[in-house]
Amino acid sequence: MSELDPVIHAQARLRVVASLSALGDGDLIAFPRLQELLAMTAGNLSVHLRKLEEAGYVEISKTHRGRTPATLVRLSRRGRLAFEEYTEAIRTLLDPTPSKEQS
Repeated sequence: MSELDPVIHAQARLRVVASLSALGDGDLIAFPRLQELLAMTAGNLSVHLRKLEEAGYVEISKTHRGRTPATLVRLSRRGRLAFEEYTEAIRTLLDPTPSKEQS
């Protein structure tokens, strides 16, 4: 049985990764929009994004929209793969019987 990824398993980070995984591959979301979707404070979201970024699971880019600074976030390929592995590990925990495809 696979171990649950501790970086993703923390509740707040799981919410972040699940939300980002709903975006298309390579799509970006603005930090304030992600904060709004998750109903998290800016500081709390920043801390969790930093942890995910250190693991290589998210990519953060800082740019400008006109004169206004903008922080954009997306799930990296590594993050998408880690989330897929995480969800598969959860499925295995919930239903440990091998599927017909595995037998």
